[in-house]
Amino acid sequence: MKRILITSALPYVAGVKHLGNLVGSMLPADVFARFCRARGHETLAICATDEHGAAIELAAQDEGISAADYSAKWHNVQKALGEKFGLSWDNFGRSSSKQNHELTLHFARALWKNGFLDVRTTKQAYSPTDGRFLPDRYVIGTCPHCNYDRARGDQCENCTRVLDPMDLKNPRSAISGAQDIEIRDSTHLFLKQSGFSDQLRVWIDGHKNDWPLIVTSIAYKWLDEGLHDRGITRDLDWGIPVPDDIADGKLKGKVFYVWFDAPIEYIGATKEWAEQQGKPDEWKKWWLDAKDVTYWEFMGKDNVPFHTIIFPAMIMGTGENWKKVDRLKGFNYLNYDGGKFSTSQRRGIFMDAALDVAPADYWRYYLMANAPESSDSNFTWEQFAGIINKDLADVLGNFVNRVTKFCVARFDGKVPGEGDYGDDEKALIAELDQRVAQYTEFMEQADFRKAMGELRAIWVAGNEYMTRAAPWTHIKTDRDKAAVGVRMGLNLVHIFAHLIWPVMPVMAKKIHEAIQPIAYEDGAIPWVEMKMAQELDQLEHGQPITPPELLFAKIPEEVIAELKIRFGGSESGTP
Repeated sequence: MKRILITSALPYVAGVKHLGNLVGSMLPADVFARFCRARGHETLAICATDEHGAAIELAAQDEGISAADYSAKWHNVQKALGEKFGLSWDNFGRSSSKQNHELTLHFARALWKNGFLDVRTTKQAYSPTDGRFLPDRYVIGTCPHCNYDRARGDQCENCTRVLDPMDLKNPRSAISGAQDIEIRDSTHLFLKQSGFSDQLRVWIDGHKNDWPLIVTSIAYKWLDEGLHDRGITRDLDWGIPVPDDIADGKLKGKVFYVWFDAPIEYIGATKEWAEQQGKPDEWKKWWLDAKDVTYWEFMGKDNVPFHTIIFPAMIMGTGENWKKVDRLKGFNYLNYDGGKFSTSQRRGIFMDAALDVAPADYWRYYLMANAPESSDSNFTWEQFAGIINKDLADVLGNFVNRVTKFCVARFDGKVPGEGDYGDDEKALIAELDQRVAQYTEFMEQADFRKAMGELRAIWVAGNEYMTRAAPWTHIKTDRDKAAVGVRMGLNLVHIFAHLIWPVMPVMAKKIHEAIQPIAYEDGAIPWVEMKMAQELDQLEHGQPITPPELLFAKIPEEVIAELKIRFGGSESGTP
């Protein structure tokens, strides 16, 4: 049994997340966590809402409520939607928690004590119209690298380059739209990031074979361009205040930059989980001297620099033995019908609207089968309907339906015991030995598109066997031969339920209960671990089965047309 720690990039607490957010971090983390649980590994899956920063202050102002109330409201919405999508976190915390406050101050004090923080006077954007300094996200302008005209002052959403407000062309206030931006002096705390270049390069070199190319290429690009010291405080009201024992109280009224405290919340949420379990020190087994833990992170490519450069530098600077990531799975972008999903521009399909269209398991399978791993992928309604109709309805659903219903009609709804497996069955067993082993390997490496391709091939192999076995034909002349085909078919249905559980947990449970209504510990349906000769002859002869209700409903062409109209335009599918 292994110990697996899994985190996904924290969703920003502002509003409902779109499908690009879901497939870029939270969903693959959940599929992998479920797979690890099915294998019997000790698994801890942690996520949280990222709740500090300028964007939250702005959004709260728009709603006329405090930032604290805004964050609490949307945390509850995101948690509920995640649960509806089957995201099985062990804890879904909040970066505004007391645990994260305590740990953030611990990190800051350790970095200050070790000389890796510095107080500097900087030039910062100030708006006379608004009567205040403008933190990074309060400034919008044209990106100097790609000319995207709505780049934020902290990062360009289009090209992912990290920015400072002074980098922007034609800057303006995000509050009022005023263009009378002045540059004034402001005192801030800086992380001496530049001093960690060599140490970070050695560490990243050690993961060249473990991390996808998109991750290492982004990390090396930052290192090759040269690391710069980075400001870690902001002029905001909402955030974790800088304590007086850092910088001799020179930073009163400042709060830590959201990207300083956000990754620390992985630890904070784990600490909160441990306290909820009544084991307040349990979190240390996952984060301090945790040599027996394999730590996986899942995130979109825009978050990669913070997790390969900034957070690891923070950990190194403490001089303490905090757990650093072992396997980092980065994703490209899922685009919507040729354009980008965007929360800020309110474009694309959002999680709440998606559940109005189809059950969560439809989306889980579709998104993992089209996960933007090696390159960006593109969502279209035609493709979505095609995959649901063909893969789920025609291949998987139809197989389960025809085998179980034929068993009821001709074998009294019981697993038939007549006849012995012959050459056709042995050939299928040999093929599935290879395919299930390959599927398992792809899942272990979190190669999700390849895994879903192999999963579909397993279903297809079952369908092709059933077409050859043709029990509905042999029942007229050779009952034993028909019984063999039905028994093999029912055993196939049984292992299909085990194999799909990480991806489609609701459908897996329905299929499994039709064959073998066993309640497993923690609700996990265990992985297929034995050789196929054993797995495909596991059901007891005479065991009753119950055909499940319709598993997957097809999406007709006329519905596709309606969905394209409903979700057309730049504000489609938003809450």
